Parts: sequence; structure tokens; C-alpha cells
Amino acid sequence: MPVIVVANPKGGAGKSTLATNVAGCLAAAGHAVMLGDVDRQQSSGQWLAERAKLGPSLPAIRGWDVAHDDIVRPPKGTTHVVLDTPAGMRGKRLDAVMRIADRMLIPLQPSLFDIQATHAFVRALREHRRGAVVELGLVGMRVREHTRANEQLHQYLGTLPVPVVGWLRDTQNYVQLAARGLTLWDVAPSRVERDLEQWEPLVAWINA
Repeated sequence: MPVIVVANPKGGAGKSTLATNVAGCLAAAGHAVMLGDVDRQQSSGQWLAERAKLGPSLPAIRGWDVAHDDIVRPPKGTTHVVLDTPAGMRGKRLDAVMRIADRMLIPLQPSLFDIQATHAFVRALREHRRGAVVELGLVGMRVREHTRANEQLHQYLGTLPVPVVGWLRDTQNYVQLAARGLTLWDVAPSRVERDLEQWEPLVAWINA
């Protein structure tokens, strides 16, 4: 059972946006998905509450109540787990997450603060794992093509010993869908065609 953790030490990096859409992608493919939220802000939990209002017509995504540092294996019948995490995760909570993680997605935006925080986080993860097999993947979030910030982000990510598995553009589609408890896979493909194309390499990495 794959456990995909979405983590970054900085708030506002796009963790919940990424986590909910990963869960939506897996659910649309027919998997039994649980979405857990380790963050005290419970952004993903709130998103699930909005999704529940839409009824059973959508692919099912179950919530996983992850209380404080008590992170254990989810119930039987679950095929895939996605974990949203808080900014600045460290210590016992990081230990608990790393024990069950198979893959970790690290979202970051094209800003100096995101880059600096992510650099330190990747270094800490590589020192922390102690031989654990956790695949790391970077995802550029809110990317605006043909900007200096985007160019600098591409240059920086090329220096890290972690693969870039996706580049997601800056669009209101994510904001509007999240407000209703939806993902890219819950609406007509023609409406989000460009975004689905950007997700193709990310989906391939998740399913590899």
C-alpha cells in the first residue's frame, strides 16, 4: 500500500493543493484512497468536508484522522494513502511520518524563501532517513512561464540531488476547485486540459 507524503517546511507552498489533487487522481483511477491531514490547520480535512456535501457521485476519498503524533497504518481495505503535513514538521512527528512513507512530494514556489527552506529541508531529510527507502520528488508550484523567478527556480532545482517530477502553473483552477471540494479529475477534462497535461509526468512518478 503506497503512502505518499506531501511535505515542505514553509507554509503556503501548496501542500494541501498538491495533496488533495494527488488523492483525487488516485481515486479517479479506482483506488481506495485515504487522505490524512497531520497539519493542525486541517486544510485537507476542511476540503474533505466540502467534498462530502457533493454526495456519492464523486470518486470516494476517505478521511484519516491522524491525531497529534499517533501516526499508524490505516485500516484494511485502503490501497493508497496521501498525507498532508504541517509547515516546519520535525522531531517525533517527522519520525512517525518517515516510518510509514514510501514517497514524499516536496512542493515549492519560485521564491527565494521557498528555495532556501526547501534546500535545508532536503538536506535534513537525507540525513534523517538513516537508510530508509523513501523516494523524494520535487514539484514546482504556481509556476509562471517566461519569468525571471521561474528561470531561477529551474536553475536551482537542477542543483539538488532530488528529481523534479512536475511543474504546475499558476492558475485559478486549483483555487476554484478546492473551494468546492473538487480536483482536476472531477470536472470535464476540456475545462482543465492544460493542467492535466502538466500532471502527466507527476502521475507517472506516483504510479511507477
